[in-house]
Amino acid sequence: MNLPVTAADVEVAAVAIAGQILRTPTTASRTLSEITGAEVFIKFENLQFTASYKERGALNKLLSLSGAERAAGVVACSAGNFAQAVAYHSRRLDISAMVVMPTQTPNNKVERTSVLGAQVVRYGPDVDASATHAAEIARTSGRVFLKPFDDAQVIAGQGTVALEMLDDAPDLDVLVVPVGGGGLLSGMAVAARERAPRTELVGVQSEVYPSMIAALSGSPPPLGGTTIAEGIAVREVGHLTARIVAELDIGLLTVTEAHIEEAIALYLEIEKVVAEGAGAAALAALLEHPQRFRGRRVGLVLSGGNIDLQLLASVIMRSLVRTGRLVTLRVGVTDAPGSLSKVTGIVGEQGGNILDVQHRRHILAVPSRVAQLDLTIEVANADVTNALIAKIRDAGFHVDVIQGGLA
Repeated sequence: MNLPVTAADVEVAAVAIAGQILRTPTTASRTLSEITGAEVFIKFENLQFTASYKERGALNKLLSLSGAERAAGVVACSAGNFAQAVAYHSRRLDISAMVVMPTQTPNNKVERTSVLGAQVVRYGPDVDASATHAAEIARTSGRVFLKPFDDAQVIAGQGTVALEMLDDAPDLDVLVVPVGGGGLLSGMAVAARERAPRTELVGVQSEVYPSMIAALSGSPPPLGGTTIAEGIAVREVGHLTARIVAELDIGLLTVTEAHIEEAIALYLEIEKVVAEGAGAAALAALLEHPQRFRGRRVGLVLSGGNIDLQLLASVIMRSLVRTGRLVTLRVGVTDAPGSLSKVTGIVGEQGGNILDVQHRRHILAVPSRVAQLDLTIEVANADVTNALIAKIRDAGFHVDVIQGGLA
């Protein structure tokens, strides 16, 4: 098999980057194992300095440059993690770096890339347009164009994740890996097939961007859409990465947005770590396809932790609703003194904490002399919600569940 990247290349990359990136831990998760039915081991790549595995490939590529190429500088295109990795390690190696980012890139990511030492150019509505512009800058300026995944040195660097996982957690039955452009999956596959040939590899894509699946089936690139896993929201995968994935016959799965959100929340609540959407995709696969992994020793790559705080806050609140710990009830009460107090008293007696209340007297959809209460309540679990609803109804009030609750 004549692959563009070999296991030996990954081993060389491991030596090259040693001591310059964090050797992140791979640890067992007892609670996630209980939830999923698999024996779960997690590789915490979110602990890298720039909070992503992308540092490995970016550094390995930069180290491979000649003296003349380093003097000329580099230019890359990225909307996030690769941009920060290039910026950080270019500054460390005293290489001038320019990063082209789409105009809609969140300001915090632009600022972070700039703070890490790169000159940021905002261009184009999407990554494809930015990549074209970056390639043109490379052509006219002499800078070296760094590709985020379709490059042999980058792929080899990303593959070092597998070497560390297999050293720390031997005899894994399967490695589950997020897939965007395919650099991480292809690099890990090359390394794992040599180091542990019996270990299966499974790539995970958002159902909104099944780009690797499309590429291997000969289908047109997906149209895409909104996804919380923007780190793997790639319309076209790499030529090298697709070739490796195809030749090594690697399995691919898709996951829903809901399961990605659930995985982010579980990482935060159980492992006390922050995962971005792409970083949580591997765990999402175990949640969505439990029969595929049940009873097996499974290694998950938590590939990154760069998530916007507002988005994370939204995920947390949605998780509380989804698990029945945050519920909104609509209660019809007589528009008379004491009615509101009676309902809120029941909520307190049942251990509920009212986060918001709206008391409407002038809703035309309800009769005169009747008021409508919308109560958003924090509860311990769905059983408390069910008991609370029953108590309010027993007191003679009509109750509808507007959001949350598993009654």
